[in-house]
Amino acid sequence: VQLQASGGGLVQTGGSLRLSCAPSSRTSSPTTMAWFRQAPGKEREYVAATRFSFGTVYLAESVKGRFTVSRDNAKKTLYLQMNSLEPEDTAVYYCASTRSALIVSNLHNSGAYESWGQGTLVTVSS
Repeated sequence: VQLQASGGGLVQTGGSLRLSCAPSSRTSSPTTMAWFRQAPGKEREYVAATRFSFGTVYLAESVKGRFTVSRDNAKKTLYLQMNSLEPEDTAVYYCASTRSALIVSNLHNSGAYESWGQGTLVTVSS
């Protein structure tokens, strides 16, 4: 299953962006979708995840209070609303999905996801 991420761009510190991620196939049925990001020269970092069947959302500590996750179950689309952006949020943001029912403690594990989007660049200027 291919994922299509969009919504990245250039924004000033304190600004907002909303990223979207949707599967290219309407027949796909991910149970868990997540956002990761990778800044230049750094490892890929977990940002947020949602488990469709439980209706639950999880956020990394670094983005709590600033980022929110929402989803459109009918479209199987995942959104990442990013507010109060900081230069440290500059990264390529990737969405990922899996048909596996991940336990909460494994949501941050990029290896648990079998499908990935192409990434969308978010640049926050100071």
